[in-house]
Amino acid sequence: MTIEEKRVVTMHYKLTDDAGQLLDESQDNPLLYIHGTNSLIPGLEKQLEGKTIGDKITTSVPPEEGYGPVMPQLIQNLPKDTFQGVENIEVGMEFEASNENDEKMIVRVEAIDGEEITINGNHPLAGKTLNFDVDIIDVREASEEELGHGHVHGEGGHQH
Repeated sequence: MTIEEKRVVTMHYKLTDDAGQLLDESQDNPLLYIHGTNSLIPGLEKQLEGKTIGDKITTSVPPEEGYGPVMPQLIQNLPKDTFQGVENIEVGMEFEASNENDEKMIVRVEAIDGEEITINGNHPLAGKTLNFDVDIIDVREASEEELGHGHVHGEGGHQH
């Protein structure tokens, strides 16, 4: 069975950046997703189309087909008193914020300079070329319930 829309794919993957640094891997828990539901970044999903059980692929996904370019407007300096009720602000902390359209987004603390906090709303992998090694373990039809919910149910069915 080949990978196409409305099929559940089970795969192992290893993700590295251009420097060869390991960013993520499935290890003992394979990733399950429904093809064609925007569960994966577009560049990877496109490369998996038409593949089948036992196929192994190595592919590079440019930022435009991954998490997008770094958008400078999502990096801001804010006064420390913006973070009311937070005792110790540290680099790497994440907060939920709303943009001007009242859409929720996650921002990370990138730097602290005295009373000024630099936050970044870009995805941590924005602007990066992503290198995937993928091993396709299984391909099956998605159930009506899975299609209705847009994600895999049962063992190993977690979203990415």
